[in-house]
Amino acid sequence: MNTIEATVKTENGGKYVRQLCKHWSHKLETQVDGDVGTVTFPNAVCTMAADGESIAITITGEEREAVQRLTDVVATHIDRFAFREAPLEYNWTWRN
Repeated sequence: MNTIEATVKTENGGKYVRQLCKHWSHKLETQVDGDVGTVTFPNAVCTMAADGESIAITITGEEREAVQRLTDVVATHIDRFAFREAPLEYNWTWRN
């Protein structure tokens, strides 16, 4: 399994997580519980957990390349909802 993570500074993380999950729920399986959301893509799962200061994002999948591609997809979509403060800073780190 390949996992990549980022913590993105924003005070509006919960709002963005909920908006993003709702946006993707039309095409993908999503779950939202408060400020925590999960999106199941065909080849990976993205989990986002917000607190009052940031969003912790984790993407896990079998294929490293597919996981890497999703970093751009997730960041681009969050930045669309965070247009007033975008672009946000995403420092992706592979978990060993």
